[in-house]
Order: sequence, then structure tokens, then C-alpha cells
Amino acid sequence: MTIRTPNAVTRRLALGGFLAVGLAFAPLATSAEEVVNVYTTREPGLAKPVFDAFTEKTGVKVNSVFVKDGLAERVKAEGAASPADVLMTVDIGNLLDLVDQGVTQPLKSDVLEKAIPANLRGPTGDWFAVSMRARVVYASKDRVKLDAITYEDLAKPEWKGKICIRSGKHPYNTALIAAYIAHHGEAKAEEWLKGVKANLARKPAGGDRENARDILGGICDLGVANSYYVGLMRSGKGGPEQEKWAEAINVILPTFEGGGTNVNISGASLAKNAPNRDNAVKLLEFLVSHEAQDVYAKANFEYPVVAGSPVDPIIAAFGPLKIDNLDLAKIGQYRKVAADLVDKVGFDN
Repeated sequence: MTIRTPNAVTRRLALGGFLAVGLAFAPLATSAEEVVNVYTTREPGLAKPVFDAFTEKTGVKVNSVFVKDGLAERVKAEGAASPADVLMTVDIGNLLDLVDQGVTQPLKSDVLEKAIPANLRGPTGDWFAVSMRARVVYASKDRVKLDAITYEDLAKPEWKGKICIRSGKHPYNTALIAAYIAHHGEAKAEEWLKGVKANLARKPAGGDRENARDILGGICDLGVANSYYVGLMRSGKGGPEQEKWAEAINVILPTFEGGGTNVNISGASLAKNAPNRDNAVKLLEFLVSHEAQDVYAKANFEYPVVAGSPVDPIIAAFGPLKIDNLDLAKIGQYRKVAADLVDKVGFDN
């Protein structure tokens, strides 16, 4: 799909080759057509059900552009001519990068502020969480008899040689380490990370689902991974092989000592130069309706950010989610420190 606005020719000349091959654009919208233009790093198949529901409800057409990498850089390069109205991405770090790059604008919305807890939205309204995933522990059904665990426990010697995890530099783990720093300070986080490294059954590698695979294969007993992958595996969306991986694990919702379970988010921001601002606000407010939250739960097994919204039964079976009360913006401040610690202790080596 191609998003075209009256000054599209000028923008293309200005950007030159910046519009990389592989990006899809929406067709030309007539002046009478109500539209909202969304740049998103989310896979099109995940975002489309929500956009379709919005269009059905409001009559506003969603033109979506999938931007795999360099979202902030693209919008910044387009400048005032950018057609982007809403920016959507995954991971608190990516949302904060949008703000830091100056490609968002604050939004005051009673609907969003009422629906989204304060720790899951930007303090000045520059970003809003629209769904959540929890950083959980996969535990072997056969070899681990455990109902509860803390993140701190993962560094205890009793788990030596028994933990699987993906790269410490992956944003999911960087966010977890940053949360640990926010709770306990950098020095204690470094000792904890050394302890977790000492307990690894293999070098950090692969994705979260491979932790379940390796638990089934007897390589490790515990895995640190995201909650929604279990839904993808157990539902059959990952294929019959992954269903077997999921059968081999129980899911534990860990907590920080004195805190709750670490969560990360998918979120959205109002673009700095949104040409269709009113429709952008409509979309953002729709994303926190129970209708949209239900779509997120069904499409990708994510937790809702809005109290009272449904949780998919596969995910609900993990038990009640007690969200850590740390402000995500505060966690985001420690991302670089967390990444530096991963290098300092040689976590991925």
C-alpha cells in the first residue's frame, strides 16, 4: 500500500532512496475519505484485526505502513511532510526512542488516562501502552516441582546448569535487567547477572520458544521467556512440534522481592506532525476499548492494559498477574546500563 498526500512528490524527492524496498504503502485516499495513517513495527498480521475492527466501528480507513527497522529515523527524515499520524511499536525502549528522537507529540486524553494505569503511559502523554506481555519462567513439568519463584532466585546456586535464555542484549532481557537495576541498584544487578550466567545450561541463543524446546530435550529445567509465546505454542499456531514443546512446561509468574511480575508492552504515540490528528486520537482511544483489547488477546495472547478486559484462557491459566509497580519510563532509563552490564559480565559469551 502507498500513502500519498498532496505533497508526496516533494517528499519523495527530498527523501531520495530513504523509502526502502519492502515497505508496503496504502493507496491514494480521496479528499472525502476519512483516513488515519499508521507506521508500525508490528507484523501486519498482528495489527490488521485491530485496524479492521476500528474501521468497522468508525468508518475511518487505516492506512498502515510496516516499518521493520528505523521507525524513528524514517519519521524524522520525513519531517513536517510526514504522513504518519500514529506510531506503533513493541518494547518500552523503542517507545522511549521515539520520544527522544522528537517524532511524537504529547496528547491529553481523559479516555486514555482513565483506561491506562499511570506506570504504563508516558508522564506527558507521549506514549501509551496498548497491550502487555509478562517475562515469565518456563519450568519442566517432569523435573521441577515449583509453584512460585522470584527473579532473584534465578541466580541461586541450586539452578546451576539448569537455565536457558536468549541473548542478554535482546530488548526483552535488557528490559528485565533494567527493572532489576531499578529495584536493587547497579552493583547488585551485576552480581545477580553473574549468578544467572553461572546457572546457564547453554550459551544464550535462539528465541523464547526455543527455551521450551530445550526443556523438552532435557538441556535445561527452567527458561526465561515471554508469556504470549505459550499461547502461540499451545494454540497450535506454531505448529504441532511447538505444541509438544508447550506440553513439556509449566508457566510460573515470577515476581521481584517486594514487587510484582516484570511486564513489557506494545504501545503507540501520536506522531509529531500528524495530518489527521483527530482520527489519530480516535484510533488511540479505540485501542484501549474492551473491544480492541479483546482483539489483542485473541490475536496474539497478550495481556490487556485495561482492567476488566478479557484474557485468553491459555494465558489466564497461569494465574493472576500482579504487575510490578515500577514506572516503565523509569525502567527505560536503565536500558543502556543494563546493556553495558551484559557486556561487562560476558553474559552472552
